[in-house]
Amino acid sequence: MNEATDSILSRYHHHLASEKRYSPRTVSSYEHDLHDFIAWLEKQATPAPEPELATVQTWQVRQWMSQLHRKGLSGKSLQRKLSSIRRFYRFLLRENLVPHNPVVDVQSPKQARKLPDTLDAETLDRLLDIGADDMLAIRDRALMELLYSSGLRLSELVGLDVNDLDKRQQQVRVTGKGNKQRYVPVGRVALAALQEWLYQRGAMAAHGETALFVSMRGTRLHPRSVQFRINHWRLQQGLEQHVHPHKLRHSFASHMLESSGDLRAVQEMLGHADISTTQIYTHLDFQHLASVYDKAHPRARRK
Repeated sequence: MNEATDSILSRYHHHLASEKRYSPRTVSSYEHDLHDFIAWLEKQATPAPEPELATVQTWQVRQWMSQLHRKGLSGKSLQRKLSSIRRFYRFLLRENLVPHNPVVDVQSPKQARKLPDTLDAETLDRLLDIGADDMLAIRDRALMELLYSSGLRLSELVGLDVNDLDKRQQQVRVTGKGNKQRYVPVGRVALAALQEWLYQRGAMAAHGETALFVSMRGTRLHPRSVQFRINHWRLQQGLEQHVHPHKLRHSFASHMLESSGDLRAVQEMLGHADISTTQIYTHLDFQHLASVYDKAHPRARRK
């Protein structure tokens, strides 16, 4: 690596760490991808003189991507590496160190979207059919019912305050990503479970605590505690399938879409900014329909 490249990399490090104020881990990740690219350029140039970053062409970036793809790197990893190089050349362009950005026309490889894993209605009934004979069980049943009833994210659930729940309107005010607020309906069973929890909450909550769900210490429940408690009940109820808070959200979305077919309504309830995010559940529903078809249709069944 020549002195000119060293100087540029030093300036870029300062840009990431001091100007952008990225965390050391983020800076390290960007620089690791960049050094991989530089090492590849140097290997391609051997035994010719060391390559200059300012003269890199689009075809070289594409060739690097192709080689990484042949090595078996996932679409997600390829996207990250390309994003790192694109960010670096935006910086060089801003500093007038390159005449153009060679990465701007390089498309990120499409990543296959994994269909969300859901629980069927019978499994959910088993999970939620817990004996609420102490305060923790009452609280846990209420929060699990709410997760499934309203399709909340884990962060949204633990961020709820008591006054976010409107029992008369049967809805909850949720603060989602980007501090955007939305109102989501709460089902009859979830409302009953929440009402039972609210009767007990005062004995557990610290003075002045506004959180809807609190820990044994009386303070707002931590996301990790919710994950731990859901897994506790999964084991308690003898469920083999792994259960986590987001799976309850996935189940809500899938079951709502399966019953109503109203994609826009489900998008609004989930708080998705882009409907394409919600559309993943239509693929899941089609997968279910295809499975039913294969089992039921005379022309589809194997002999």
